Amino acid sequence: MSRVPMSALRAAIGPGLIMAGAAVGVSHLVQSTRAGAEYGLLLLPLVLLACLFKYPFLEYGPRYAAATGENLVIGYRRVGRWALGLFAVITFGTMFVIQAVVTVVTAGLAGLVFGLDASPAVISAGILAACMLLLVIGNYTGLDLAMKMIMAALTISTVAAVALALGSGPDWSGISGLDQASRLWTAAGFTFLLALLGWMPIPLDVAAWHSLWTQERARETGQEPTVRYAVIDFRVGYIGATLLAAAFLLLGALLMHTSGLSFADSPVGFAGQLVSLYTATLGAWSEPLIAVAALSVMFSTTLAVTDGYPRVLSALFAAARYGTEDARAQQPHNWLSYVLALTGVIIGALLILFLAGKRFTQLIDFATTVSFLSAPVLAWITFRVVTDPHMPEAARPGTALRILSWAGIVFLAGLSLTWMGWRLFG
Repeated sequence: MSRVPMSALRAAIGPGLIMAGAAVGVSHLVQSTRAGAEYGLLLLPLVLLACLFKYPFLEYGPRYAAATGENLVIGYRRVGRWALGLFAVITFGTMFVIQAVVTVVTAGLAGLVFGLDASPAVISAGILAACMLLLVIGNYTGLDLAMKMIMAALTISTVAAVALALGSGPDWSGISGLDQASRLWTAAGFTFLLALLGWMPIPLDVAAWHSLWTQERARETGQEPTVRYAVIDFRVGYIGATLLAAAFLLLGALLMHTSGLSFADSPVGFAGQLVSLYTATLGAWSEPLIAVAALSVMFSTTLAVTDGYPRVLSALFAAARYGTEDARAQQPHNWLSYVLALTGVIIGALLILFLAGKRFTQLIDFATTVSFLSAPVLAWITFRVVTDPHMPEAARPGTALRILSWAGIVFLAGLSLTWMGWRLFG
């Protein structure tokens, strides 16, 4: 069996890091840190379990793109119009809120770093305008380069903060969170749990984004990735995002759980508390550096999300209009449709931000809960795509991955049904 040149691996690396950059945003900086602050280490096993059970369905995006040269949206269309329709409903049902949430967290950090006196909604408008300008001018290349630099900076600073916090000899019994277990069996506690797991480490619809980024990377480099190298690229980003989720939860547990502090309900207030988690361990000298690093990460998340939704909308339109065999559907990146979709997503997100007012954490919990409730459906139809006869047999998931997929579907569906039963009968 001939070896694939290393140049092919270098050409494949990129989409996985963009996915990781999109992941390490609200789910990590906000939800993971809140989980540690409120529940100590109690939820760490569930966070890791959610990352394990979501792994197959997110990996199937780049796997399908590398194996077929198509994006996952076309795969949904091949399963049936009903599958494409379900994906479209989930996308339209969450995209404006998710775009609004990641943007308003970025706005809070921008307000802190630059001392801005404007409202988070106004700052968000400026951030989205900057994202639109960057994406229209630089498109994928600028996104790819920015993610690689920002993820490296955040990883180094986060690992350093956790190491210093652990070096102080924490009271493990005090941060175990076992005394908080009863709180999970309340409506508020279970709702927060689903909100935490909904974006941990990232919503499942990002599998379709990843397949589109894989296509775009191949188009720009002129090299189609092998399934093996596309999966390696994915694993680098996914494992990194999972480890950072655990690190943020540890920070929240180590620095906030025993202090009795709780997060502020405004973007600016939360941003200040987030930066203080780092400066408490690294020292006051690090505050400007950490604030800028956190802002950079959230801006990269906002940039990735702002790019992802228009790509998916363009792909949905192309798949619905042209079917599965037309080249215009299989390579759907059309500049005009992309810009129109980009404009629509930004306008919708801004409307939500101006209407939501100060209901910051409620907005986050709503978006993450919707993502979790839709996860079993997305998991199932994505599994159908990669086991469909159109998928090359050699690239289909093996026995272990199939078993993990079914376990993941049962896990996601079980939690969703439990939550719905709780809401209906509890």
